Amino acid sequence: MTKPQVDPRFATTLARGLSVLRAFRPADDGLSNAEIAQRTGLPKSTVSRLTWTLGSLGYLTQSPRDDRFRPGPTLVAVGQVASASLSFLVPAQDLMARLADETGTLVVLAVRDGTRLVLIRTWRPARVSSIWLEVGQPVALRGFSSARAFVAAATTAELARIAAEFPASEAEPFGPMPQVRDRAGAELTARGFVFTPGGPDAAAPYHAVSAPFRAPNLPEPVVFTCGALPDTADAARMETEIGPRLAEAIRSLERLTGQPSTLSRREA
Repeated sequence: MTKPQVDPRFATTLARGLSVLRAFRPADDGLSNAEIAQRTGLPKSTVSRLTWTLGSLGYLTQSPRDDRFRPGPTLVAVGQVASASLSFLVPAQDLMARLADETGTLVVLAVRDGTRLVLIRTWRPARVSSIWLEVGQPVALRGFSSARAFVAAATTAELARIAAEFPASEAEPFGPMPQVRDRAGAELTARGFVFTPGGPDAAAPYHAVSAPFRAPNLPEPVVFTCGALPDTADAARMETEIGPRLAEAIRSLERLTGQPSTLSRREA
């Protein structure tokens, strides 16, 4: 669990409870207390108290058949409220669904969640097999195009605040920050997107292009990404066709939501 710098306002018990909720992944068929303890780094006794409390409040449910915990109805309701508050998702829905269908790529939306980016929306192309990523899938902050796009769009103050949340051993969660920011920023300025090739020796097996977007009610950029396996879209097509299409979709989203260009809000 990420531990921020000591601050008297920080509620440690609340943070631990939220880390339990964040331990769940889409592919899980429930988690035991021992598995939650392993994922969060919390003592099993602490996890037992937290899961009991979260279960009592409806955030978790416990199956009598296997004694494993799963997200509960209260957590689902909170997620629906949070999703409804992101008004930019309404115009983004048609734009990204069309982009997925017309390019044959998987389009995803990622937001930062502590030490990682997490997918909160996916758009799959119709009648085309695509890479398999689901809502809730975590993405590391190093190497991926989505992370590079995030760094390129964030202000220096935002990046400093994020870096301060990490333990000293992870002082540069994005990699060498100045180099990553300069290179990704130059790529984003020149083309409107960043490209990271995939392959057996890369961070991911798929090619990906990413572009950031500044939502009016969020404190940090979010990132839209198009991804495809090399046999579906080769590197040249990703750079010359799909990347520009993604950049145009982001410009359309900015116009529809009345938002200025994401890069215009980035500090030099």
